[in-house]
Amino acid sequence: MFDGRLLNGVSVLAAVIESGSFARAAEAMGLSPSGVSRAVARLEGRIGLRLLDRTTRTMRLTDDGARFYEQVAPLLSGIEEAAQTAAGARQAVRGRLRVNVDPYFSRLVLGPRLGAFLDRYPDIQIEIITRNEIGDLVADGVDVAVRFGEPAQRSLISRLLMQTRVITIAAPAYIERYGRPQRPQDLSEHTCIQFQDPSTGRPFGWELRRGDETVSIETRSRILVNDAGTTLATCLAGIGIAQVFSLGMTGYLNNGQLVNLFPDWLDETFPLYVFYPSRRHVPAKVRAFIDFCIEIIG
Repeated sequence: MFDGRLLNGVSVLAAVIESGSFARAAEAMGLSPSGVSRAVARLEGRIGLRLLDRTTRTMRLTDDGARFYEQVAPLLSGIEEAAQTAAGARQAVRGRLRVNVDPYFSRLVLGPRLGAFLDRYPDIQIEIITRNEIGDLVADGVDVAVRFGEPAQRSLISRLLMQTRVITIAAPAYIERYGRPQRPQDLSEHTCIQFQDPSTGRPFGWELRRGDETVSIETRSRILVNDAGTTLATCLAGIGIAQVFSLGMTGYLNNGQLVNLFPDWLDETFPLYVFYPSRRHVPAKVRAFIDFCIEIIG
């Protein structure tokens, strides 16, 4: 069984030998001279050998001490080298990065720009997991997660990335066939693509907000989906009206594939968070990914 006290004693002995005195070793290690002397005495008692001959004026290794130190010195150097390597790894953006990403964010925002992240960090391998639930990051071996909605797990570190607007959209083909709703209340007479709340299994409620005014909509539809890609595909096909996040929609709106039905009702927002297991010693690859997410959402 590993004895940490033995390693501590060997470290003190090395400091004494390298500095040439108990006083200088104490100064280097932030200990008192008597504390250094006691540490060496405990080490000698632990291994049953006298390691140092010391008087008030001189200090030298015994023959047993010299042989002992000759064996342990390379091990101490190896530990120091391993620590330096580990510290360097914490600062280097490399290795495998496992990311749990909201499907909407993955498809419309992260996926199209992922090449830029890989080009920037050629020593990284990224594994993207898309789920409707965040799950257990530690148990799943996930480094970082990106999710919409307020944090539900207090055990995770969360950071707000942005508040994205909720917009109500339809394809020109839908508007041509069924007409364009003129007021938010008119949506109750249209086919609305409903999105399933994973926590309840029921459709999310629809609201439109403008300043202090809020309109809740009783939607009707035979379409209930739990995937952002299906929501978008169904809406683009002209099958129904959808409520989506404005994040990732600019291209579709600018090229006329989709129409923002109520551009004056833009005050409903939804938060986007990044989550990671611990605030202490955050790996460089996680920090780099978070910074990249901030960059691509503008």
